[in-house]
This record gives sequence, structure tokens and C-alpha cells, in this order.
Amino acid sequence: MRVGIGTIAAMPRSKSRAKATLERTKSLPWAAALQAGMVLRSRWKRLSEKDRARLIRLMRDSRGRLANLSGKDRQELRRLVGKADLKGVGRDLLALRRGRRGRKRR
Repeated sequence: MRVGIGTIAAMPRSKSRAKATLERTKSLPWAAALQAGMVLRSRWKRLSEKDRARLIRLMRDSRGRLANLSGKDRQELRRLVGKADLKGVGRDLLALRRGRRGRKRR
């Protein structure tokens, strides 16, 4: 039996770089955790040393419950969290999830 030369199968189109990165990240959950850690670290480093120490102290004192803090301490905690720009962290993490890496929409 003789086997003839077959046709070359159609190759799938190459995916965009962002989509390929997203697929690799999904296949490597630790890579996604690492990227998230890097985003959080950059926001943490934007706070001054004094602010970081105070934020840690307030979090320890609250033991995870805002009710454990005085009104003044709650205001200070909100101020420090605002300085850390957690909304920006959410945007950055969402951009990583979508594979956009912070590019603006058109």
C-alpha cells in the first residue's frame, strides 16, 4: 500500500500577544498570583515608611473588624487605604485578568 503526499492542514491563526499571555497565566495559577503580588507590592511601596507602619498597627489593633477601632482611628485607616489607591489596584488586577496590562480603551 502506497501512502500519497497529503495536504498540509490549515494552521490556526496566531493569537494576539495579550491573549496568549492570558492563556499562559491561566495555565500557571502561581504566575497570576505572582503578578497580583507585584501589583500589590508596588502600591504598598508608594506609601511612606511611617504610613506603612501606622497602617500595619491599625490593622493589628482592629483584628479585622472596623468596630474595634475608635472613630479617629477608622478615619485614619480610611485615609491610609485611600493613599494606597486600592481602586487602582483593582483596575490593575482586572487589566491583568483581561490581558490588557493597563492599556486604555479606545
